[in-house]
Amino acid sequence: MNERDFADLAAGHALNALSEADERAYQEALAGNPHWSSHVRDATDAVAAISATIEPVEPPASIRASLLARITDLPQEGTAGPESNSADAEDYAAAGPAPVVSEPSAPTLTTSGWGMRRWFTLAASIVAVLVLGFGAVTVSQQLTRPASVVALEQITTAPDAQSATATMPGGAVATAHWSASTGQSVLVTEGMPTLPDDQTYELWFVRDDTPIAAGIFSTDAEGKATAVLQGEFHSGDVIAVTVEPAGGSPDGTPSSAPVVAVATA
Repeated sequence: MNERDFADLAAGHALNALSEADERAYQEALAGNPHWSSHVRDATDAVAAISATIEPVEPPASIRASLLARITDLPQEGTAGPESNSADAEDYAAAGPAPVVSEPSAPTLTTSGWGMRRWFTLAASIVAVLVLGFGAVTVSQQLTRPASVVALEQITTAPDAQSATATMPGGAVATAHWSASTGQSVLVTEGMPTLPDDQTYELWFVRDDTPIAAGIFSTDAEGKATAVLQGEFHSGDVIAVTVEPAGGSPDGTPSSAPVVAVATA
């Protein structure tokens, strides 16, 4: 299973919409790849945000008919043909045993691949329309918000939210936001120099003088970025940024001096 497939399962888990087999696959993948837990948090946060911000709206009656029509269009299992009459049965019996012809087995429905996603998409659309009504557009907007924006919102609304700003010699500004209770931290930049294609900015937690890689990020043309640090924030961490080769530090340690360092203690 790759990370994208796991993200799909994480969304289904947050909606309590996984089959038993997919739930087992989800749990096994999470146990074997704990660094994918950010997808779990993002999916859970998105569902929570939807339930907190969207009021139920009664959908129009035409919606039900439209959804039923979509369901009807899906391929259905074949139905058995008409039963033969008793006269035909007697004729077949008189003719003796019929030769056995091996027929290809019917395709088996599985819960993986595009088949499962088709049903999941249909189920999700039914839930979005029937439960949230015309708020479905807002649901889409909530689900597609960047993880860094969601994290920043959670940090700033936490009771222990804190922030600190550092200004670089060239005038660029970097503001770190963090919350020990949520274990999250985000760096917001403005005016950071644009890097060439073979370089990237990398985030670090500096904890007890030990740098811990926390993800890479890039800025837009104005040097702006909102980057969530991967991993759990600890009180007293220094949030730092270095310039690294594209893809991040090859050995997991900084290869240059920090261009940004924000103390949180």
